[in-house]
Amino acid sequence: MQRWREVRNTPDDWPGGVVTIGFFDGVHRGHQQIIARAVERAHRAGEPALVLTFDPHPAEVIHPGSHPALLTTPEFKVELLERLGVDAVCVQSFTPEFSLVSPEDFVHDMLRRQLRPSAVVVGENFTYGHRAAGNLESLRRSGAAEDFAVEGVRLIREDDHVLSSTHIRARIAEGDVVTAARALGRDHRVEGTVVHGDARGRTIGYPTANLETTRYAAVPADGVYAGHAVRSGDRYPAAISIGTNPTFDGTDRRVEAYLLDFDDDLYGARLAFEFTERLRPTLRFDSVGDLVTQMAADVTATRKITAVTGSQR
Repeated sequence: MQRWREVRNTPDDWPGGVVTIGFFDGVHRGHQQIIARAVERAHRAGEPALVLTFDPHPAEVIHPGSHPALLTTPEFKVELLERLGVDAVCVQSFTPEFSLVSPEDFVHDMLRRQLRPSAVVVGENFTYGHRAAGNLESLRRSGAAEDFAVEGVRLIREDDHVLSSTHIRARIAEGDVVTAARALGRDHRVEGTVVHGDARGRTIGYPTANLETTRYAAVPADGVYAGHAVRSGDRYPAAISIGTNPTFDGTDRRVEAYLLDFDDDLYGARLAFEFTERLRPTLRFDSVGDLVTQMAADVTATRKITAVTGSQR
């Protein structure tokens, strides 16, 4: 898959093809439907399918300080797009200057002149240009004038709401990772680097990997979860804890995991935690012995849950 940053850096020999546009945070099932349609249309015509996406999130530029929690890192988003059969990804920097581009200039200068699409496939709620003044209907009119087709894909609606990144973020913030996974089409993932913690887990028989998460990561609500740790493509069942360790009067919120049947040094390693099911809320125990007893029960529950889901997600 070809990748480049900035529309202006589109290779001179880029043949055009079918373009789909969006931030696509999470690459959830709604996004997958739009992207799959673009890939299908492109490959049926013998053309490449290209995703035009953005970095950072537009909200951070338009309303500084309002950056939403992110469901995917930029790197993982590109990986997911590649899995869907996309042939190329162009990441456009969403800068204050870019936010001022008019809908007309976006279509003529960036789409027609640079990406040269034969067709553009977007969701039915797609907006573009300064103040989101452009929409699907205006894109259709501009496409007709600029000699490319435009197709709008109906959004997925479930339980009286549109399947969206906003909805998924809300479920994750509540700790409802099961509902989030149904919408994503996979378990929610949080990535980061393993850093030193208190090393207390090792003294009680449950050494944990303490994750310094990426900026703006959508971290689930405090609690203990069954899931997996992913390292270089390898997945390990893991009991994942989020919270302040109230039994030890902790104050810092941490994301850490005990990897089942794993014994290796992870400090400094890049790791991802995938959340399958919430086991319980964060609790304060009267003694370390009570905590250890509960952790043993958490590990047993994790082993059972991941034995069922490990080959499915």
